[in-house]
Amino acid sequence: MATFAKPENALKRAEELMNVGQKQAALQALHDLITSKRYRAWQKTLEKIMFKYVELCVDMKKGRFAKDGLIQYRIVCQQVNVSSLEEVIKYFLQLSSERAEAAQAQAAAAEVTLDVEDLEAEKRPEDLMLSYVSGEKGKERSDRETVTPWFKFLWETYRTVLEILRNNSKLESLYAMTAHRAFQFCLQYKRTTEFRRLCEILRNHLTNLNKYRDQRDRPDLTQPESLQLYLETRFEQLKIATELELWQEAFRSIEDIHGLMSMVKRTPKPQMMAVYYAKLTQIYWVSDSHLYHAYAWYKLYNLQKSYNKNLTAKDLQLMASSVVLATLAVSPYDRKHGAHHFELEMEKDRNVRMANILGFNIDAKKDSREVLSRAALLSELVAKGVMTYVSAEVKDLYNLLENEFHPLDLAAKAQPVLSKLPNLSDKLSSASPVPEVHLEQYVPALERLTTLRVLQQASQVYSTIKISELTRMVTFFDFSIVEKLIVEAVKYNYVQMKVDHLKEVVNFGSQDLESEKVKGHLTVLAKRLKKACLMINPPTLERQSKQVLPFAELQAVVEKEHKKLLARKVLIERRKEEQERQMLEMEREEESKRLKQQRLTEEAEAKRLANESARREEARIRKEIEEKELEEARALLAEAEKRKGKKGKKGVAVDGEVTKLTKQILMEEALSEQMKERQEMERKLQKLSKTMDHLERAKREEERPLIEEAYHKRLQDDERFYQEQQEQAIEHSRKQHETDVVEKHRLMNMAEDKEVFQLQVISRRQGEFERLRRLREERLAEERAMRSQEREIRRKKEYFKRQEEQRLLKIQEEEEARKREEEEQKRKLEAERRAKLEEMAAKQRQAEIAAEEREKREREEALRSRLEDKPGKFIPPSLRKKLESGEDLRRPSVDDRRDVRPQLEERRPLFGRGGLAPPRETDRQVEGEADAPPPSSNRYQPPRARMSDPEGPPPRAYEPPVRRTYDAPPSRSDAYEPPRAGARGDAYAPPGRPGGRPLGQRPIIGGGRPAEDRPERQDRW
Repeated sequence: MATFAKPENALKRAEELMNVGQKQAALQALHDLITSKRYRAWQKTLEKIMFKYVELCVDMKKGRFAKDGLIQYRIVCQQVNVSSLEEVIKYFLQLSSERAEAAQAQAAAAEVTLDVEDLEAEKRPEDLMLSYVSGEKGKERSDRETVTPWFKFLWETYRTVLEILRNNSKLESLYAMTAHRAFQFCLQYKRTTEFRRLCEILRNHLTNLNKYRDQRDRPDLTQPESLQLYLETRFEQLKIATELELWQEAFRSIEDIHGLMSMVKRTPKPQMMAVYYAKLTQIYWVSDSHLYHAYAWYKLYNLQKSYNKNLTAKDLQLMASSVVLATLAVSPYDRKHGAHHFELEMEKDRNVRMANILGFNIDAKKDSREVLSRAALLSELVAKGVMTYVSAEVKDLYNLLENEFHPLDLAAKAQPVLSKLPNLSDKLSSASPVPEVHLEQYVPALERLTTLRVLQQASQVYSTIKISELTRMVTFFDFSIVEKLIVEAVKYNYVQMKVDHLKEVVNFGSQDLESEKVKGHLTVLAKRLKKACLMINPPTLERQSKQVLPFAELQAVVEKEHKKLLARKVLIERRKEEQERQMLEMEREEESKRLKQQRLTEEAEAKRLANESARREEARIRKEIEEKELEEARALLAEAEKRKGKKGKKGVAVDGEVTKLTKQILMEEALSEQMKERQEMERKLQKLSKTMDHLERAKREEERPLIEEAYHKRLQDDERFYQEQQEQAIEHSRKQHETDVVEKHRLMNMAEDKEVFQLQVISRRQGEFERLRRLREERLAEERAMRSQEREIRRKKEYFKRQEEQRLLKIQEEEEARKREEEEQKRKLEAERRAKLEEMAAKQRQAEIAAEEREKREREEALRSRLEDKPGKFIPPSLRKKLESGEDLRRPSVDDRRDVRPQLEERRPLFGRGGLAPPRETDRQVEGEADAPPPSSNRYQPPRARMSDPEGPPPRAYEPPVRRTYDAPPSRSDAYEPPRAGARGDAYAPPGRPGGRPLGQRPIIGGGRPAEDRPERQDRW
């Protein structure tokens, strides 16, 4: 990617490359400059670069490059100079159009060059094959290959410009102009596919405009100018669609216009609405929607009559005649009679949609057929006085078909009038949106209507009529066509009749007195008879004055009036009650409104208080931020002063105090310094580039003649070398040819010998080949047999292996089941044994507790008696205090001693190196406190006495220390372990038996100490 110090350098570089024929490199250089983020500020040079860039894109037909460049240029000048973008786009469109027109002018005919169905489609393989195989002339092929690419590029240009200008409020007029030019392109060259795609593009642009309403520079459709531009574009689209006879696209354009009018809630100008209804008449007539065609004509007639002051009497007469004939051409029966419910719902939605397009506001729940119908339109035409403007022929035709009753000669009377309708067609004045009125288009529909009227009136008069007579009555069609009309009329319940071809008659339906047709007939007869009676015997004033009511009738009238007054009184009372109820409801509503307003006021006050607190909080945070920024500014100022001090500059200070500088000012100063440095560097680079440019130019000027001289010399050397090589090749080829000819003549003498030798070799090898083939077949047969045998053996082995695996698996499963049963049995026996041991341990504990309680009582009694017998005996201070205070002198029980354990116990060895280990502190204390005679076996003994007792058990060997805490549970509380007794405590002996400890005495662990002095060892048992 090339970089340029100035945009002018890129423009000069592009021009130099164009001069030497390197347009692609020039385009790439300009493209890199335009898409670079370095040049985001608009300047006049960029506009010149864009003109050159667009020119290169058009010359090379690079639509993608043009689109990228225009998008980048739009970003640059959207907010600064949008008119520059407009000029560039106009120049782009002008260049594309001129090149396409020039290519068309060079071609023989535009039809030859534009026979492509889709300009955006790529060339298919079959088209390439046909272009080579077909016998078309070279000129036609060159025309197609020359002109079609330019039209494709022109179409791509229109799409690119519309995409760039979409949703841009500043370039709405250019957007509309581009759309109009694209429409004219489609119309001029009959491009229906591109026209459909163009309409879809515009429709998508409008949809996105309404979908994304928060875009910047978005067009506002509520503005009259924007709405007018969009409507003009849509009306132009409607005109082109009708001229190209794309009726579906025309109807979609109608829907777009109606959507725009519904969106902005504003009616366009009457001239536009006249075009709108004029195009609707064409669309509805092509789609065979005769009812909506008539309504569109009626809307157009009313609009022209109200707003078009330049409309002549002839134009008004032709338009009124068109309205009446279009209404008469509507079928007199409902084609949805007897249809399915789903079809009726779809037809209802369609009718509501069409009515909205025509400007009728119809409720979706109400049937639109009651509002928009043939009878309703005819009655409205008569009421509005449209019949006064129509021509005499049209008025006579209306009276014949709608008012008069002529079953025998209705068709004969209507045929002359229908034959005059083509003569009534004429062109309208330029003030009318419809250029010409074609009344002859209604003749076929009116002939069908006349036939249906003949059938209807004949069914009211006759019950049976001959086919020949009916054919004579209907002069428009053959009986086959009349029969089709009869079937359709019977299908939609317009008439009741049957065709009997066997008897060649037509039978009409039954006409009893209850039928609607006979009722109407009798009503007409009654009216006419009454009119005749009045004409024969007209009423006079004297006869009217003599008509005096009798008394009975007067009394009945008075009674009736009295009842009416009573009813009126009741009605007044009801109205008063209703008024009072309404007043109460109004008071309730006012109260609810007042409460609601009060609630809203409270909410607003709460919101205001919350906003006030939020504002105070925000002010506090802002103040903290400002203080922080001030501290940062001071730090930056200090750093700047240090840096300036190093450079020998003076600091910024006034009267010894640092001036108040903000962080922003310091940042601006730093940026200004950086900018100055960058500008200095750019100036140096420019000077250096200019110097290099001069040096390079001088060097090239000096080496140009040398390069040309070397080039000419090289050309001469190459030409001489080529001549030499050509001569050598010719000489070598000639010699090789002569040698080959001699060799050929020599070998031709051995041809017969070669054939004889070949036959001998073939005959000799034939037998050997047969023998080898037979051996090969035998060997293949043996191998097949061996493979079959091996396959059979392998299958048997696999079968036996599967059988053996199944047997082993079954044995393994049986072994596992047996093991599971044995484990279950062991588990049950172990549970029973544990239960028994726990029961025995519980009994043993109860016996020990009882023995200990008995021993405690005996010891306390002996102690009291000894103290009472010998008052001068020494009593330890602890026992004396307990005796004086009257405390209980009994020792704690086993359960109590379990709860009172030291936090940490460490077992020490009983024997040292020199003999017994020294006694513990607790043992010494006990020796000093109690000076008692040697106790018996069932009384308390000091540890030293126990150690010296020859009858006591020998000391146990060293055991490792066991640590215990209050929190830790006993280590052997879950399983029972019987107490150890005997000499070393290795065998179990019940209390009180030989070889064990006495009943009520705890086992001794090493050193002859009784268990009651060591409650912490209770958990070892």
